Amino acid sequence: MTRIVDTGRSVLRRALERVGRGWSRMQERRPLSSDLLESEDAYLVVFDAPGVSGEDVDVTFLDRTVEVRLDRFRDFYDGFEVVFPGRGLTLSGSAELPADADVTPHGANATLTRNGTLQVEIPKDGAAESVAVVEEGDPDADGEADDDS
Repeated sequence: MTRIVDTGRSVLRRALERVGRGWSRMQERRPLSSDLLESEDAYLVVFDAPGVSGEDVDVTFLDRTVEVRLDRFRDFYDGFEVVFPGRGLTLSGSAELPADADVTPHGANATLTRNGTLQVEIPKDGAAESVAVVEEGDPDADGEADDDS
């Protein structure tokens, strides 16, 4: 009788492990959730980043898109075995800034918070915020007056 019980437990454990691994893979394929916020001088992208440390985070800026990759690890606990490995270990996501966003990655920073979020702040390019408008024929336009006047 104990053999039947042991076999049943073994089958159940293998089934839970397979389901957990499938759940983990599904979580890895789904993009990280994020919010995009804007202020007068920067954009802020906030990603969910549970269970990672700073050295396990990769942030890339490419053509108005912030791309994030997180590699996390399962901690081992003395006296415990993994029965349902349901957490994805490699997570990624991206957030696209608006088409009219004029930003540069220089001066951008990323902060991993204690509550499990990654905050990526990208400053707006200050050179493009104020553009002087000059009327044609204005002597201040290129330093010379138009000869047609």
